[in-house]
Amino acid sequence: MLKTKLEKDIKLGQKLTARTNHVFVFLEIFEREGGIQSYVKDIFRAYIGLSEAYTGEVFLLRDSSECTNSFESEHLKFHYFQNQSSQLGRAKMAVALLKCLLQQHPQHVYCGHIKLAPLIQTLCQPLGIPYTVLTYGKEVWEPLGTQQRRALTSASGIWTISRYSRDRASAANGIKNSMVKMLPCAIDPEKFTPGDKQPELVEKYGLAGAKVLMTVARLWSGDIYKGVDVTIRALPQIQSVFPEVKYLVIGRGDDQPRLAELAQNLGVSDKVVFAGFVSTEELIEHYRLADAYVMPSQEGFGIVYLEAMACGVPVLSGDADGSADPLCDGKLGWRVPHRDPDAVAAACIEILKGDDPRCNREWLREQAIANFDLNALQQRLKTELVVSG
Repeated sequence: MLKTKLEKDIKLGQKLTARTNHVFVFLEIFEREGGIQSYVKDIFRAYIGLSEAYTGEVFLLRDSSECTNSFESEHLKFHYFQNQSSQLGRAKMAVALLKCLLQQHPQHVYCGHIKLAPLIQTLCQPLGIPYTVLTYGKEVWEPLGTQQRRALTSASGIWTISRYSRDRASAANGIKNSMVKMLPCAIDPEKFTPGDKQPELVEKYGLAGAKVLMTVARLWSGDIYKGVDVTIRALPQIQSVFPEVKYLVIGRGDDQPRLAELAQNLGVSDKVVFAGFVSTEELIEHYRLADAYVMPSQEGFGIVYLEAMACGVPVLSGDADGSADPLCDGKLGWRVPHRDPDAVAAACIEILKGDDPRCNREWLREQAIANFDLNALQQRLKTELVVSG
């Protein structure tokens, strides 16, 4: 009995005195769905799965404790600061974060967005705590303001998701490429899998007998670069070869009326199906509807390309962005000028004909998983955590 009590006391003491290894600070993870949010969740999956007994604390500026969070564990503790007043929420997070840094003095802080970098620099530098800034895409592709640029160049490290994003951010903001480490997106092969087209969804969207092109994207007027309008402009050429073609657009936003009007003006409104918002859980069945995933965009990486390929769906991307990485420089898919409807049409026709080796669904899935599964991300994360301390 005495020995058992002593062991419990020792364990309790260890728990109470355990030092937080890492602190993560993000804008949001659970309140919205998107590529960045999906990427961050994969990082947490990899972090929790590491064999080392790391512990981390996560500060979330725009999320609330009411959000569904499956990552809360002995390895990760979450703090939420969503507030009707964004300034008050930010102030409360800054105070809580400073308290954590003073009490725990973590080995490293990971800043999840360039907008948070000046705050992280202000808190970490006087305490001698190194920090790394995570970058993704267009938020760092142009010259930054003085404070953000100083915070970025003063960081002990920078993580990014693709070679393109690294090169463009470095050129715009005077960063040495050696400072930037690659931590690309990952795909869960157990989650995204091939399968038959579900009859219920085929009927719902009127896709019976159709050759289906698909895009998953926010339909915001500020995200025209996603290329949904370019694909709509390509439809007249595509339907001249494949009259049964349909274009399934998954997403929502204020740009949908413009896109619908464009389809109407081009005489292809009967070919375009706006599916609206689809949850991540339902998305897999929607990928399985597609004969081609088409997004001639300018992405920092493009997790959707990996998701489609893991489901065995051939992909088309832009040719001047981070999609070069998931598509392995064109080995795994078609890369075309992202604002060129003629090039999009020609590539879509090739894909729908199905003669190209890149249309081999089993091979495509195998290649995507071999290069970008969660194990690969976990190994990269482990290496970076060891290097950064």
